Amino acid sequence: MVARRRKRGERDSEQGIPSPPGYSAIPIKFSEKQQAFHYLYVREHRVREGTKSSWPQKRTLFVLNVPPYCTEECLSRLFSPCGPVQSVQLQEKPELADSPKEPKSKFFHPTPIPGFQVAYVVFQKPGGVSAALVLKGPLLVSTESHPVKSGIHKWISNYTDSVPDPEALRVEVDTFMEAYDKRVAEEEAKAKEEDGVPDEEGWVKVTRRGRRPVLPRTEAASLRVLERERRKRARKELLNFYAWQHRETKMEHLAQLRKKFEEDKQRIELMRAQRKFRPY
Repeated sequence: MVARRRKRGERDSEQGIPSPPGYSAIPIKFSEKQQAFHYLYVREHRVREGTKSSWPQKRTLFVLNVPPYCTEECLSRLFSPCGPVQSVQLQEKPELADSPKEPKSKFFHPTPIPGFQVAYVVFQKPGGVSAALVLKGPLLVSTESHPVKSGIHKWISNYTDSVPDPEALRVEVDTFMEAYDKRVAEEEAKAKEEDGVPDEEGWVKVTRRGRRPVLPRTEAASLRVLERERRKRARKELLNFYAWQHRETKMEHLAQLRKKFEEDKQRIELMRAQRKFRPY
């Protein structure tokens, strides 16, 4: 009787795994000692007709509810029994449209995403997605052959990885600057070719380039422009034109005279105090 209830409970728990509509649930455990399961929700990555996607169709698996301790290498290892994995990328939220992506930097990377994430797993063959949708668990994240660091060991590893190699950093910066200079030169050459050339409808594109150079958008240039405008306004302003301007000018002049008189008195008193009789 007890064994029958136990088998029934196991069967109900397997069939009653909560999952969003259209997703398949895959149970995982951090290690063999852990008893509680965590579920990954997977489905084939699809987009609407006519929408471009940076992920290849029929070969990309979309994964929800990825825990923080599960890295890209770990996901690649978990889904490797389904077929050869081409790439894995973790993101904070799903991307809705195709957007140009810059290559990931080893040193200049954004702040780590806290909490749970989503992942895009790209297989080399379409059969990998079909196999992943029927994958049974539980899958182990940390094993003896592939341990996953946690706690203080993970903090020490993160701190060690945060110290960059100066030579490798210099090479990456030089490579980025060369690509940036090349892109800017191509944009300038393209703008120069299109300058003054009408399009198919006869319209001429107006650009910022002209005979007079554009002022640089720097703080020093802005201060110079403001100072020039202030001097121009001061030259145009009429001084001592109204009666109240005469009164204010006289009051300011008297205040400056009184201030100078008090300063002279203090200076004379200081000289008298320091004066001494020196016969020789």
